[in-house]
Amino acid sequence: MIEYAAHIIMVLLAISLLISFIRLLRGPSLPDRVISLDLISSISMGIIITYVFISKKIVYLDVVLIVALIIFLGTVTIAKYLKETSIKDD
Repeated sequence: MIEYAAHIIMVLLAISLLISFIRLLRGPSLPDRVISLDLISSISMGIIITYVFISKKIVYLDVVLIVALIIFLGTVTIAKYLKETSIKDD
């Protein structure tokens, strides 16, 4: 029963990944695209965690930790870049 629910979660995450990808392509501004890219990576982590739950291979959790660290550093870097460019524009 729980594995059945995990498969449903995988489908829902895949749908949300598709919607986020559309937002990435259509985003009107750079911050919108950055946020959608951050959401895509978070959803990808959710997919990996669900796969770990289904396959019971804990080794993939290390991948999630590394991806989360890279996402955090990338988001902070882009936020700092956007802040500096907005200060120069003012």
